[in-house]
Formats: sequence, C-alpha cells, structure tokens
Amino acid sequence: MRITLLAFPRVQLLDIVGPADVFAEAAKQLGNQRAYRVEVIGTDKGMIKGSSGLQLGIDKTFETYKGRIDTLLVAGSPNIDEIALNPALQEWLRQQAKTARRIGSVCSGAFVLAAAGLLDGRRVTTHWNSSAKLAREHPQTRVEPDSIFIKDGNIYTSAGVTAGMDLALALVEEDHGRELALSVAREMVMFLKRPGGQSQFSAQLAAQTVERSVIREVQEYVLQHLKADLSVPVLAGRAGMSERNFARTFKAEAGSTPAEFVELARIDAAKRLIEDSDVSLKRLADTVGYANTDGFRRAFIRRLGVGPSDYRRRFSIV
Repeated sequence: MRITLLAFPRVQLLDIVGPADVFAEAAKQLGNQRAYRVEVIGTDKGMIKGSSGLQLGIDKTFETYKGRIDTLLVAGSPNIDEIALNPALQEWLRQQAKTARRIGSVCSGAFVLAAAGLLDGRRVTTHWNSSAKLAREHPQTRVEPDSIFIKDGNIYTSAGVTAGMDLALALVEEDHGRELALSVAREMVMFLKRPGGQSQFSAQLAAQTVERSVIREVQEYVLQHLKADLSVPVLAGRAGMSERNFARTFKAEAGSTPAEFVELARIDAAKRLIEDSDVSLKRLADTVGYANTDGFRRAFIRRLGVGPSDYRRRFSIV
C-alpha cells in the first residue's frame, strides 16, 4: 500500500515522521518491508525547514508526482493558512479524492482538506486549539473538538501532533486487524486506543481560545462556580441575552454548546482532584457540581472513555 505524506515549509515534523514510523513498524512486523510503501511529497522540492528548525529532504512535489496513492495524509503547520490557500494544491487534492482509497489529515492539516471542499458535510476534528477556528471558517463541516481521530466515509481527520500516530495505528488495524495494531502499539509504547479524547487538555485552555467577550466571561464564571446552577437560562441571564441567542453565540465563539463546556469544566476539575487526592467518589461528584454519583460517573465515562475509579488507578499520584 502506498502511503503518501504531504509536507511543506514550516511543517510540524512529528506529523510526518510519527505516522511514517507506525507504518514502517507494521511493515516490519508483517515481514514485508513493502507492505507499506511510505513516501513524502511536498509543495516545494529540495530541503525544507520544519517548524522546529530541522530540515526534511523532498524529492517530489505534488505537481510532479506520478502514480496512484492508496492513503494520502496531509500534515499540519503553524503556517497552514498559506498552504490551504494554494489553488493548485486544492485542485490536486480534489483529483486525488477521486482515486485514493482514503485521504486524511494530521492536526491543522484539516484546514487544507477543508479549503479543497473535501470536508463539507463531514464530521471532523483537528488540534483542540484550532477547533473553534475550523468551525468558524468552514461552517459546512461538523467539528468535534474532543475526538482524537474521526473517520467519515473515506476521509480521516486527527487531533494535534501525536494524534497522527493514533490515526496511523487505526489505519493499520483497519488494514490488518487488531492483533497487528496491538503489537505495533506495544513496540512503540503507545495506547492502542487512548483512554479519552482531547478533554485531557482542560476547559481552562478551551476558554483561552475564545476572544475576550461576554462568552469568555461566562466561561470564567463557570470555571469558578462549578457547584452553582449552570443551566442555560442562568448563564444566558448572566450574559444578558435570550436563551436562544446565548446558545447560538456560545456555540459560534466557543465551538461547543454551553452544556458541553460545563460538563468539560466539571470533569476536568474532577480529573485534577482524582490525580492529586484520595477524595471519595461521592464527595468528588458533589465538589464539581453533580447531584449524585451515577450522573457524575456517566459524564466522566462520556468525556474520557473510562470511569473515575479506572482513571484513579492509572493516573493518581497519591
């Protein structure tokens, strides 16, 4: 299978070498180095400098590339807007979408696929810090900020940086089964599937992605008053808006509904308490604003994919 990774100046190098090493390890364990033929093509030929300052040699560009691609992955970059606006690249991607078995992105590479129209009407994800921007600039996409990676048809998108390796591992599992994927994960000291999504990167960080506004002030109120009534009517009242306008404005600015943000804030606080103390589950639920442990446990599993007790066994430092 020909795995083609698209790179460009200021590329995040781990978006390239991380997935490449996953596929290479899979080929090694299959006993066939050609099981995955990994190659890198670029927007420019020659040596290009990544975002870290390290350089990567590019032999082929997308304009000179020949051959059929099985899997095409577009990397991310701090300068992704410049790459995404390249009309020649957009057209090339649209053509590849007609023949490639699957096309995907790592981190902010989703903006390149979105600019080419390949994410229209699809569920997608990207780096947590870019999710609101992607939803705002490409409202025809359905951005899910908490996902590590998403498959929608033959289009795959992943979260930030190391999530490209999670995506590559999922593609290996799709091609050759769980046993091989698990073996690759063990060799590379990875989770086969991470216990949770991007929620581990905190509600505080999510709030920082919103410009200073009444919505940002509401978010800060939520973070400081987790035990309070944080229903939409109450929060809309604090914002001085109707419930409908508040919900719409919050979603547009924050990239999530008010209820989703409140849940994220409460579970994020619960995680820190679990990691740093041996507080009981009942007291934990009450501290972060849940009326009972059942509701708290369901929300915790919904957000992180594991229950509070399992999370404590894995991550508590007490």
